[in-house]
Amino acid sequence: MHALIIEPQVFTSLIIEDALREAGYTSVAHATTEEEAIASAEREPPQLITAAIKLHDGSGVRAVETIRSRHRAPVLFITQRVGEVPAEDPDLLVVRKPFRFADLSPAIEEARLRQTRSPEPLNA
Repeated sequence: MHALIIEPQVFTSLIIEDALREAGYTSVAHATTEEEAIASAEREPPQLITAAIKLHDGSGVRAVETIRSRHRAPVLFITQRVGEVPAEDPDLLVVRKPFRFADLSPAIEEARLRQTRSPEPLNA
C-alpha cells in the first residue's frame, strides 16, 4: 500500500510516516508543496493521503482536490486549521495538531476502511 504525506514540517511528516508504516503502508511519498503533492500522486497514486492545510507553497486543500479529481483516495487532514477542511466530503477525516502518535492509528484505520468502501479510481 502506498501513502502520500503532504506536510511542510519534516519532523511531523516523519512521525506520520512511522504511524503509516506501523499500519502496514509499504511505501510513502513526502511533499511539502501543492505542486510536489500533485506530481507525486501522478507518479504513483496513493491509497491514502495525509495532508496539512498550509504548505510551504500552495494549499493542502487544493492539492487534495486536484489529486482526488484524478485518483480516488481517502484523506486524513492533520492540521490546526480544522475549520478550513471541506466538511461536505465524507471521505475526509481530521486529526487536530498538536497530536499524539496514538491519535494517528485509529484515524489511519478509519481511512483504510473508507478506502475499501470507495469506488475504483476515477482514471481506471
